[in-house]
Amino acid sequence: MRLIGRNDLFLLVGLTVALFAIFSGPLADFLDFVNQVDQERGFRLLPGLVILAVVYIVHQQRKRLEMRAAALSAETDARQATARAIEMERLVAFGQALARSLDEESIRAAAAEHFPLLAGGRSLWAMTRTAGHWQLLAAAGDTVVTERERAARRALGEADPGVDSRKGDICFPMIVAGTPIGVLGVSREPPIAEHQRIAMAAAAALLAVSVKNAQLFHEVRETGVRDSLTGCFNRKHAMEVMDGELRRSRRSQLPLSLVMFDLDHFKDVNDRFGHLCGDAVLAAVGQQMTAVLRGSDLKCRYGGEEFLILLPDTPLAGARRVAETLRREIEEHPVRWNDAAIPVTASFGITAITPGEVDANLIIARADAALYRAKGAGRNCVRASEGHGAPA
Repeated sequence: MRLIGRNDLFLLVGLTVALFAIFSGPLADFLDFVNQVDQERGFRLLPGLVILAVVYIVHQQRKRLEMRAAALSAETDARQATARAIEMERLVAFGQALARSLDEESIRAAAAEHFPLLAGGRSLWAMTRTAGHWQLLAAAGDTVVTERERAARRALGEADPGVDSRKGDICFPMIVAGTPIGVLGVSREPPIAEHQRIAMAAAAALLAVSVKNAQLFHEVRETGVRDSLTGCFNRKHAMEVMDGELRRSRRSQLPLSLVMFDLDHFKDVNDRFGHLCGDAVLAAVGQQMTAVLRGSDLKCRYGGEEFLILLPDTPLAGARRVAETLRREIEEHPVRWNDAAIPVTASFGITAITPGEVDANLIIARADAALYRAKGAGRNCVRASEGHGAPA
């Protein structure tokens, strides 16, 4: 910051020349008076005046330099305060976006939107660790995934002792209740200031809490909609999902099928071996369903030992193959209970859903009727419904 510009200097020179022209006569008289005093009194008045003038000029120059330094310092402080205010605004916006995120996908979207603003021209990434496996949550800028994982392990003390921690990205552990759940990393270039480190640490803390909340929300939701014994969805949630699949099938005109099956003589298992053995049988059937079915298939525990399977994009012939495969899987793998092998079989009813059907209860009724036909045919078999339904 310059206190005197070029125009000011020009004006000052002009003013000096004008003053010299105005006061040249009095100045000459003053100098004659000083010489007369020096001769009559023996004083050295002129050198003293020169010294005082030089001291005054030097003092004013130093004062001006101090004022300039203070102005520069104030300007620097103002810039830093503005930068910190912007960082705080970005952190607040990031925190608000995370507060609206209740699952991992929404957290990814929030991080993808705000990471470039928080990074300040650097590479910024976040990785989470679940059951010992590292997964990239979000990233801004180019960084090799293996290098990210190596840096994350180093940040949590899992790297080899010979690895130089001064190299690579700067990492901020994401810790909740003393448990590390991930790492936020930022590149070292351009150099990161102390207040930026504080901002990154705050971002890591916000992200850690959000990720943990999403995990807890998922666990609570899964507990509320799944049967803990078999891992299948409960009846209420299955009906909600089925309504959505019916609407999707009506829009896409893609096939949709329903399988309903019931374990044969399940009451005899409970009566002979006890309800704990019955629970073991149900749990085994749930595992067999998971092994046979696709991830997109809906499996539901409809009643005590009665199950529903909704097969998207599957015609009746495909539903028959799925039912036969699951029937054989259940029959060929008896459940071990103490020293006994408990044989288990199931009866299946299947029905095709015509695109345009909207009444889930009517569809289930058709599959249920086919199931009872299977039981009437001697159990441990598959039967299809006689009518496929019509658009409502």
